[in-house]
Amino acid sequence: MNFTTLHFSIVSHKIKYMQKKILFIGFVLMLTNALHLSAQYAKTDSTYKRWFVGSSLFVLLGNLDTKNPPNFAQLNVGYRITGKDVITVEPKTWKYAWPNGIHPFFNNAYKKPEEKFPGSIREFGISLAYTRFLWKGLYAELNVMPTWQVFMNEQNKKINNGFQIFNTYRVGYHIKLFKDRFFIQPSMAITHRAFHTTLPDGFKQQDDKWSKFIFGEPGFHFGFNF
Repeated sequence: MNFTTLHFSIVSHKIKYMQKKILFIGFVLMLTNALHLSAQYAKTDSTYKRWFVGSSLFVLLGNLDTKNPPNFAQLNVGYRITGKDVITVEPKTWKYAWPNGIHPFFNNAYKKPEEKFPGSIREFGISLAYTRFLWKGLYAELNVMPTWQVFMNEQNKKINNGFQIFNTYRVGYHIKLFKDRFFIQPSMAITHRAFHTTLPDGFKQQDDKWSKFIFGEPGFHFGFNF
């Protein structure tokens, strides 16, 4: 590698780092701005709609990825037990080829060829989430998701099955739109692979390098109330 190539590589990494940093700062500013809007939710509406359906913005954005497309699908169906207590069922499926322990936004190891699995994993899960509103639109959420895993080799042939329990600990803000007909929920989360069966050879060696936790994973749910 000559000096020009090395210099270009360093500059490229710096640009990618700055892009990720700007994305994170923008998300924080958006969440902060939402908190300033909290006055419009000062009064509790006893006629709020009990049911809602929705999904995640990353279903739309993530599937545009050309290098590691997740073929992600998610449907959220929720019920408001009270004005502060909500339960949600979320069937999901997605595919990935890099360990879940690598932060997809803030770790440069994500998508590096040397960190890739010798194939990919397709997951099918149904999560159960409990949300508690703490102050106006501010909420905390526990999301527990058992998933069925299908391991595939580089030729996209199935080689094994597995099972995983994937938890998400989330803090976010609920923003009502169009007279509470729609809503958005920007959030930040800690994800935790609480349990999984033994991964196939090659997958296990890559996965063992990384933590079972990811801190600071952004989220952006949206939905329709009825």
